[in-house]
Amino acid sequence: MRILVVDDEKIKRVTLADDLTGEGHEVVTAGDGQQAADLLDREVFDVLITDLKMPRIDGMELLKRLKADPDHDHLAVILMTAYGSIPMAVEAMKQGAFDFVTKPFRNEEVFPLIRRIEAQRRDEGEPTSEPVEPSPADDLDRQIIGASQAMKQVKRMINIAARTDANVLLSGETGVGKDLIASVIHRRSHRRAAPFIKTGCTLFPSTLIESELYGHQEGSFTGADQSRKGRFELAEGGTIYLDDVDDIPLEHQAKLLRAIEEKIFERVGGNKLIHANVRIIASTKLNLLDKIADGTFRQDLYYRLDVLRIRVPALRERREDIPALARHLLHRIARGHDYRIDDDAIVQLTQHHWPGNVRELVNTLERALLVSGGHITREVLQSEASGVASFQPGAQPGIAEAATARVSMDAGGFKAAMEFAEKQLLVSALEASGGNKSAAANSLGMKASTFRDKLAKYGLK
Repeated sequence: MRILVVDDEKIKRVTLADDLTGEGHEVVTAGDGQQAADLLDREVFDVLITDLKMPRIDGMELLKRLKADPDHDHLAVILMTAYGSIPMAVEAMKQGAFDFVTKPFRNEEVFPLIRRIEAQRRDEGEPTSEPVEPSPADDLDRQIIGASQAMKQVKRMINIAARTDANVLLSGETGVGKDLIASVIHRRSHRRAAPFIKTGCTLFPSTLIESELYGHQEGSFTGADQSRKGRFELAEGGTIYLDDVDDIPLEHQAKLLRAIEEKIFERVGGNKLIHANVRIIASTKLNLLDKIADGTFRQDLYYRLDVLRIRVPALRERREDIPALARHLLHRIARGHDYRIDDDAIVQLTQHHWPGNVRELVNTLERALLVSGGHITREVLQSEASGVASFQPGAQPGIAEAATARVSMDAGGFKAAMEFAEKQLLVSALEASGGNKSAAANSLGMKASTFRDKLAKYGLK
């Protein structure tokens, strides 16, 4: 699906777009209704997800314009609204909106709505701009780019995993593409019509992780003003992806083991047993055997997760894949705009060590495309890529050296690194709290006023 996300609240706009992209959709964002209207005049989308209250043109006005234009008859509109605006959202549905979600909400709550739209269009025989739930017969080479021996082995294991319900453990460095592989396994499995729920285990403080995984009953703790489903319930019939499972605190691993082993759990504050009909895919950036040895990871949980293991290679271990991967990524980043990349620039890419793996490659290409005006040369990469020194032929810096090289490009050095880390912490806390700023501030031990000031500092309001 091609989706346009519109919200004047930057953090929600960015995190929702990222999570929808992780589900395999092509996502474009706009900061208000006017920007959205301009994009809709030029481009074709399948779904519009828009906030109701925005400057310039609000969500209701945008909906009225779209429904009055026959060229947009196919567009499904999902509204995001605060609790107090629910009557307006209901009125919007009467005027043709597909559905609405109430803020604050977790991004995963939008996924079932998208699947309903896809299913409805399949039933009606209406094509979408890009199919995003391919069947197992679809070409895996179009989903996972790379013909190296290492990636051939990964693809072989994906095919095996897709044919079974066995738990899968993905291992590999940060940024190698474990999220993509998890979603591909799900989309090629018999569970592909059901939810794929990603859970970033590193995002939640210890006090919230049980609530996020299993849900909670109203009044079960301070701030639990209503009952809420957890990730296991949201994933019913589908797949739950435990990203960075190595970050789950030891004291919470026994309950996770039970949910995986016995397929049952209770909500926090509840005593009703809930059946978990889900498939488990987990990822780790660390060697879990080392964590077992130092007493921070349960051995029995490890063996439950490690039924099928897929090691995802670092990008430097499959340099021969970089030319095809770079061109594939550029096509996605350019979004239909003209661009070109010189052959010697491709060679330059293959010579870099890529401590940040595919994620670093994406950021490098996106930055180079912007500053070059659409023509990426070797010189552009040398001057604009993350860490000029590390982009010399044959250089293979370690992670610490690469981080130092990146930071050295910014004025302030250590200060810039600390500000970057603080910004990422704010983003993670907001995402974990579903956009609830008070809850996010509380999870970081900050006063709400301090938290809001820091959001303003980094333009995250």
